[in-house]
Amino acid sequence: MYFQRFYDTDLAQASYLIGCQKTGECLVVDPVRDITQYLNEAKSQKLRVTHVTETHIHADYLSGSRELAKATDARLLLSDEGGEGWQYTYDDGNQTQLHDGDSFMVGNIRIQAVHTPGHTPEHLSFLVTDTPRGDTPSMMLTGDFVFVGDLGRPDLLDEAAGGQDTRFVGAGQMFASLRDKFLTLPDYVQVWPGHGSGSACGKALGAVPTTTVGYERALSWWGRLVEQGDEETFTRELLSGQPDAPLYYGRMKTENRDGPALLGQVGALAAFSATDVRQRLEAGARLIDTRKKEEHQATAPLGSINIPDGGTLETWAGWLLKPEREFILLSPADRAEALRRKLWMVGLDHIIGFIPSALGLEIAAAQPIPATELGSHPDALVLDVRAKTEYEEGHIPGARQLHAGRLPWTLDTLPRDREIVVHCQGGARSAAAASLLRAEGFDVLELAGGYDAWTKTQTTLKTD
Repeated sequence: MYFQRFYDTDLAQASYLIGCQKTGECLVVDPVRDITQYLNEAKSQKLRVTHVTETHIHADYLSGSRELAKATDARLLLSDEGGEGWQYTYDDGNQTQLHDGDSFMVGNIRIQAVHTPGHTPEHLSFLVTDTPRGDTPSMMLTGDFVFVGDLGRPDLLDEAAGGQDTRFVGAGQMFASLRDKFLTLPDYVQVWPGHGSGSACGKALGAVPTTTVGYERALSWWGRLVEQGDEETFTRELLSGQPDAPLYYGRMKTENRDGPALLGQVGALAAFSATDVRQRLEAGARLIDTRKKEEHQATAPLGSINIPDGGTLETWAGWLLKPEREFILLSPADRAEALRRKLWMVGLDHIIGFIPSALGLEIAAAQPIPATELGSHPDALVLDVRAKTEYEEGHIPGARQLHAGRLPWTLDTLPRDREIVVHCQGGARSAAAASLLRAEGFDVLELAGGYDAWTKTQTTLKTD
């Protein structure tokens, strides 16, 4: 058996390739839309992609399962569990519906679907058995069911997909899935989850890639509670302290359920001149400035949104951008294509071109104000774009908390007749959020250094 993990560090998302070297067949689980990596890996191992599946209808990224199955003529296997509203609505003619206990062969490897609701009603995990070595499964791909040191959150349907108190039903399903499905497995079964540390699909995910059933049974916060049957304490612990769910998750759920748009063969990204960009912006396109925040703040193109190239580009793009617009990248030529492919992860398909510098564009300074000057803006709304858990641990008196990932859907709740001073913990998230508000016509200032800088000013005042 050949096994390979692929990991996107931005969204902390894992996908997997499992191959049978004897027959040359392979399965890909939870692929992303940039399918080149799977095709290249399969080719390098002399394998062909014959099966594609996913653990559930994802919320934090747009699935590549349909794209990969279409490109390879592979069989697409999708959950038919969960009931009305939680089943896939598209069928490309190459699909098989999976139910609890169903199994299929990828060469000599047996894959068994296990219905593990809790995070979502339709969720499946996959037991993997290398049959030439025996009839006992050696690993379980758990998706957003069991993570390293944590569990998938059951409140996302309430937080981002319009559900009403589904979290309590989900918590009960999670408890039952652990008791009846997970903890009945041998301790040695390896666990390979769909996310790692940094994902918003849980609250305390571990940074190591894998664990075992026995390790989680013995050392997880939930193992003892499940084995003792203490569902009340389990539910309370599972639901407390979960991070804010960005509202783009609702869009991802819908698109993944109904079938993500197929990208197919994609042409080269066009290089635009400053004149081209100005014309496109006037027609309604938006410029994504991928430079560092300091460069953007010094010379911010009017109407641009600052989402720096780096480890948070996909996450922040999902937070702040809606897919209906056309987008242009302010990016070096040698990074533009890679950035376009990253933006596919959150369904931003209409990247129409790039410009390598801001020369020739209308610009303005967007320098943040020092924390010591906050008192000079007594009538301003102080907008805290951190998570609610950060806010609850300490905040500027009178500040309003609104997670940056909810801004595009709540603009009508913000005042247009007074200044808004935006801050986060250290200044990175607020720079991106402030650029969106400026592009939308708000009178915005940023607080340099964020809440950290403000707390230092308070310490200084007390010392003085």
